[in-house]
Amino acid sequence: MFDLKVINSVLDQLEEERGIPKNKVIEAIEMALATAYKKEYGKRGQIIRAIFDLQTGAVNMNQVKIVVDDTKVFMDKKSLEEAVETAEEKDDDRVLFNPEHHILLPNAQKIKKDAVVGDELIFPLESKGDYGRIASQTAKQVIMQKIREAERSSVLKEFGEREGDIISGTVQRIERGNIFIDVGRAVGILPYEEQIPGERFNQGERVRAYLYKVEDSPKGVALRLSRSHPRFLIKLFENEAPELANGTIEIKSIAREAGSRSKIAVVSNDNYIDPVGSLVGQRGIRVATVTSELGGEKIDIIEWSENPAEFIEDALSPAKIVSIEINEENREASVTVSEDQQSLAIGKGGQNVRLAAKLTGWRIDIKSVEGEKLEVDE
Repeated sequence: MFDLKVINSVLDQLEEERGIPKNKVIEAIEMALATAYKKEYGKRGQIIRAIFDLQTGAVNMNQVKIVVDDTKVFMDKKSLEEAVETAEEKDDDRVLFNPEHHILLPNAQKIKKDAVVGDELIFPLESKGDYGRIASQTAKQVIMQKIREAERSSVLKEFGEREGDIISGTVQRIERGNIFIDVGRAVGILPYEEQIPGERFNQGERVRAYLYKVEDSPKGVALRLSRSHPRFLIKLFENEAPELANGTIEIKSIAREAGSRSKIAVVSNDNYIDPVGSLVGQRGIRVATVTSELGGEKIDIIEWSENPAEFIEDALSPAKIVSIEINEENREASVTVSEDQQSLAIGKGGQNVRLAAKLTGWRIDIKSVEGEKLEVDE
């Protein structure tokens, strides 16, 4: 019926390589065999259990009957109907007696003297001549299912531990703007809205992205990727700056418009380490590497400050400001710049002041010395 050598080899491999206990697979096979047998030959209400002998390959089918007495069952439909009519069933957990499912206590004690209510009695079932083919196919299906489950569990574990990190892979295909990336044992999805505007990738091209979510869906493990996420920028800098990776410096806030411009506020936990210089790198090599990965995205790096006026002034760089008035209660800042600095402070399409507001968490009003004014919320 079964190729025992193959089955034993597969079970050993599942246990060693995928961590699935052999007995768990045997239990699953036995349950599947019993279900298949009942579907083909069983009767309504039957409890069927299978015993699979891994040494001989034999499969024994047994019927299980539960020992009951009149406190557990209604003996006929009439008594059940009468109980329903008189509303006795409210606190009555009795069910209709089924000779395929139940055995009365006196009859059970004829087979097993010490039988009590609730015991299970086992009755061997006859073997069926054509069941070998069904059993063999069922066992194969169970093993394949366990392999798929193990693979799924392993992928979930592997990528679950990498959630929040950068992963790389090759473009498998592009559908409706979404990019499917082969990352080895799974496929990641880089949705259109998570891509950097203007970027284009070709099939087979290598891509790096931020793994922001691992989902276990009915169709398999789904890896959600992003290149526009602010944390993608942070992770890229962690790869370039050991001081950031080990916590010597930290990023306090970030404002990003992917593919165009970002602002990062950093602080040092070591008085001897320059946080801005650490991210910029010698001759600007570190920030240049990150910028290159992001397709030329401009990155402003400033030092975070507890002083709101100082922080907002730096956040508006490269513009130079004349004065700043702070409203702590409403978290509003009124910034005055010279006329020649106004367009720089505001930025193209209001981008510079918009990012500064987002970075600081303050509403920023910009006006020139001549009095022109622009209000921007975070």
